[in-house]
Amino acid sequence: MCFLRRPGASAGWIWWRMLRQVIHRGLQSFFYKLGLFVSRHPVFFLTVPAVLTIIFGFSLLNRFQPDTDLESLVAPSHSLAKIERSLASSLFSLDQSKSQLYSDLHTPGRYGRVILLSKPGGNILHQADVILQIHRAVLEMKDGRSSFIGHQLGGVMEVPNSKDQRVKSARAIQITYYLQTYGSVTQDLIGEKWESEFCKLMHKMQLDHQDLQLYSLASFSLWKDFHQTSLLARGKILVSLMLILLTATLSSSMKDCLRSKPFLGLLGVLTICISSVTAAGIFFITDGKYNSTLLGIPFFAMGHGTKGVFELLSGWRRTRENLPFKDRVADAYSDVMVSYTMTSSLYFIAFGMGASPFTNIEAVKVFCQNMCVSILLNYFYIFSFFGSCLVFAGQLEQNRYHSIFCCKIPSAEYLDRKPVWFQTMMNDGHQHTSHHETNPYQHHFIQHFLREHYNEWITNIYVKPFVVILYLIYASFSFMGCLQINDGANIINLLASDSPSVSYALIQQKYFSNYSPVIGFYIYEPLDYWNGTVQEDLKTLSQGFNTVSWIEQYYQYLRVGNISATNKSDFISVLQSSFLKKPEFQHFKNDIIFSKAGDENNIIASRLYLVARTSENTQREAVELLEKLRPLSLIQSIKFIVFNPTFVFMDHYGLSVTMPVLISGFGILLVLILTFFLVIHPLGNFWLILSVTSIELGVLGLMTLWNVDMDCISILCLIYTLNFAIDHCAPLLYTFVLATEHTRTQCIKNSLQEHGTAILQNVSSFLIGLVPLLFVPSNLTFTLFKCLLLAGSCTLLHCFVILPVFLTFFPPSKKHHKKKKRAKRKEREEIECIEIQENPDHVTAV
Repeated sequence: MCFLRRPGASAGWIWWRMLRQVIHRGLQSFFYKLGLFVSRHPVFFLTVPAVLTIIFGFSLLNRFQPDTDLESLVAPSHSLAKIERSLASSLFSLDQSKSQLYSDLHTPGRYGRVILLSKPGGNILHQADVILQIHRAVLEMKDGRSSFIGHQLGGVMEVPNSKDQRVKSARAIQITYYLQTYGSVTQDLIGEKWESEFCKLMHKMQLDHQDLQLYSLASFSLWKDFHQTSLLARGKILVSLMLILLTATLSSSMKDCLRSKPFLGLLGVLTICISSVTAAGIFFITDGKYNSTLLGIPFFAMGHGTKGVFELLSGWRRTRENLPFKDRVADAYSDVMVSYTMTSSLYFIAFGMGASPFTNIEAVKVFCQNMCVSILLNYFYIFSFFGSCLVFAGQLEQNRYHSIFCCKIPSAEYLDRKPVWFQTMMNDGHQHTSHHETNPYQHHFIQHFLREHYNEWITNIYVKPFVVILYLIYASFSFMGCLQINDGANIINLLASDSPSVSYALIQQKYFSNYSPVIGFYIYEPLDYWNGTVQEDLKTLSQGFNTVSWIEQYYQYLRVGNISATNKSDFISVLQSSFLKKPEFQHFKNDIIFSKAGDENNIIASRLYLVARTSENTQREAVELLEKLRPLSLIQSIKFIVFNPTFVFMDHYGLSVTMPVLISGFGILLVLILTFFLVIHPLGNFWLILSVTSIELGVLGLMTLWNVDMDCISILCLIYTLNFAIDHCAPLLYTFVLATEHTRTQCIKNSLQEHGTAILQNVSSFLIGLVPLLFVPSNLTFTLFKCLLLAGSCTLLHCFVILPVFLTFFPPSKKHHKKKKRAKRKEREEIECIEIQENPDHVTAV
């Protein structure tokens, strides 16, 4: 190995170049030996993965268990709202609040809710008899427990010009029934049965009362409808697998019955399937629980695994036919596995960062852990199981066996005597090979299309301006979408679209969104309520809210009765002996906690209820209210917390869901920068970073314009997009920067011809496999379809349109390669001239 020093090149640069080439050639040598080892022991490498799949497949069937705790999956794990909930529940327990209207400030446990909606133009208040009939039917349910009720009107119209805001009509009423289960397992099972009977009763009542529309919801409804997605998607995933198998088989076929590899395409997809089954078995053996977000793993694993399959097929086609099949397998490993190892490592790093403690969403963490196992098993199964299949296919080809029927291909003389249909079926491609084209694999229809048509068209000077305009449009829409990103804290984004929970949520959003959720305002330290300054501070904090407060009612009671309570003893004495004994004020007893020290009573804690006027986007405004009130608790003299059960899902949700993709992106970027001088050409990494950034921002912006929120599914898809882009762009870019042709145009043509077939095969299989997801009636799978469709489309656009044009404008330059080739050609011409002068007879003979 000889290294020539370029004029002006430093010694450090030469050493770095030597180190890069040593590493690269060392890896190629290692994978060449690995390919030889696999080709010499194909039965072993075929058997071991199959046995592992059988073992872990049985564990998958025996240990399958769904995760029933939806809050722990999709709510931020480390949330201040959970601490506030614990404090609020310790101060004011649910059992002490059974007569309260706003008892849903706690985690309610078991409950049943129903919205009764009148027909358009109707008034729900005129149907009080029907409402009471339904209400009595609920209270008389068998196995029911004592319940307490909250209710709310929706679609309210007020009497015009009324000073006291009198209600003229209402379109809907919402009734909530809370069950007391006391934390007992037996009571909880009875409560679950009650909820099931409640939903059946509401369905029966709907049939009996056609003049009303009933929408019911129970505590188990969210989890049930979340898990329903998996049940709805089972058939569609099988259809998707069939489509991928068909696409892989057809795209690996040729007219040449000897060199066609349809079964290798089929076996490649099956290799990824059995590796996914093994990964799922390992997950359940380690006490993992299934949830519907894991539906994306088969598609993620297939997109990466089939890329390795098709690259190995392309590497096989690039090997020399006159070599023994074992050497051809080794050459294919040496050519392909270096790049595939790098991309698999980046997959593992990205999803490993997503599974780190920095991830605050449990569903994302569980998904990333599974994906890491799937990537490792994909890699192992491809070089072992699929490598063995490649060995057997190569042996059949070397012995001239038919690629489909596995029979010996007859000689050309024998075929000439047979009918045309027989010649077509048994054609080995020799009649298509000319003296200009010695490689028969060039007849593969994708390679032929790229070489003869597409490469010339995309590098045409008249096409390039339109590609530049197309990219500017793409970048503009992507940037516009990135400015409109919304967090997806709404839980209905993960539910089956036709489920009762989604129907209930949409009706609730339509008719009960004029006000925010009821916010509990908890004062958890003793306070001088009789002090005028404290009273003014409380008024300031509750300014802009509609309040339900014992303090305001008590102050009003004192003013109306002309009672003086300016000191502690009078204030508490009148409160306990007079105010709280009035029937209309007795329910406020549950909002005040008294303590007695000797003969003196103290108020150690109390609570108020705040409701804000909101627009249609109640959820976003509730988050803004939370972010507004919390800082005030740190700077005010009054020590308080604010809480509503929905805050558990909203609290810093945007930061929680974006953190995994930021960490994964940073991890990949760091790896690419650190390996800048350890790859064959640093410009390869530079172009790869630019390409991946462009694809990632494009997917992010376009999915926002497609009404996809930033929830846990879209974040996982963004992490996958980083790796999917690297998987397809890296081989193309590294082949280009290392090419030694005269011009950049010729270099990009050769890069597309070498890797374009595998890229097109993989992306087309990936996108076709997504189509059945479109027909699953679920918001989760629809989000998955949108994001993965954008990821595949943007990657395909960059690999076949944007990069082939932009690489012809920018570095690396190929001028030094021109100079080298000119010098070699001049030297060769001088040698020929000398030979001609010394031996003119030889020229005559020629």
